Amino acid sequence: MTIRVVVADDQPLLRGGFRLLIDSAPDMRVVAEADDGAQALALTREHRPDVVLMDIRMPHTDGLVATRRICTDPGLEGSRVLILTTFDLDEYVYTALRAGASGFVLKDTTPEDLLAAVRVVAAGDGLLAPRITRRLIAEFARRPQSARALETTPAALSTVTDREREVLREVARGLSNAEIAVRLHISAATAKTHVSRLLTKLDARDRAQLVVIAYESGLVTPGTP
Repeated sequence: MTIRVVVADDQPLLRGGFRLLIDSAPDMRVVAEADDGAQALALTREHRPDVVLMDIRMPHTDGLVATRRICTDPGLEGSRVLILTTFDLDEYVYTALRAGASGFVLKDTTPEDLLAAVRVVAAGDGLLAPRITRRLIAEFARRPQSARALETTPAALSTVTDREREVLREVARGLSNAEIAVRLHISAATAKTHVSRLLTKLDARDRAQLVVIAYESGLVTPGTP
C-alpha cells in the first residue's frame, strides 16, 4: 500500500527536495505541498494523507497550530503528523507532542532515516529521535508536577490494569514491543496487545501520545529506572 504524504515547508527548495526523496521510495508518494500551516490543514482535509511532514516555523499559521488543528479534527483521524525541523528546543518538542504530533525528527537526519520515520508514523507508531526523547524527558523534569498534570491525567487511567501500567511505563521509556516483551517476560504479541488496549482505553493516537500521558499523569517520573 502506498503511503500518501503532504509536505508542509515554507522553503520551496526544501519542499522540492523532500518531494524528490519521498517520491523516490517505491512505497510512498507526495500528494500535495503546502507553504504554510493553513494551507497544510486545507490540503490535509482535501487529500486525507497518511502522513503530514510538517515544518514548525512557517509564516501566517505555523506548524504547531496546524498540527493541533489536524489532530483534533474528527475527520482526519487517519492523518498523522511528523514534525520535521531544525529546532530541537524543549518548548517545541513538548508543544508539538501536546498538539498531537506522532513524531519529531530534525532536518539533519539522513534521507534513509527520514523515509523510515515516515513509514513508522504511517504504521501508527510514534517516533522520537533519541536526542529528542532526552530533551522531552528533561522538559517533564523541569516542569512542576502540578503544571504538568492539569487536565491531562485521563480518568480512563483508572481502567488500566496493573500489567498495562507496567507496559505503559516501558513505552514511556522508549522501548519497542520486542524490548518490552523481554523486560516483562512476555511475548512480543502480548506486548503489542497491551499497547493496543492502552491506545483504546486512553484515547491516544499512537505511542507518542502514550508517552505524554504516562509522564503527565505521574505514572512515570523522569529519572526513574
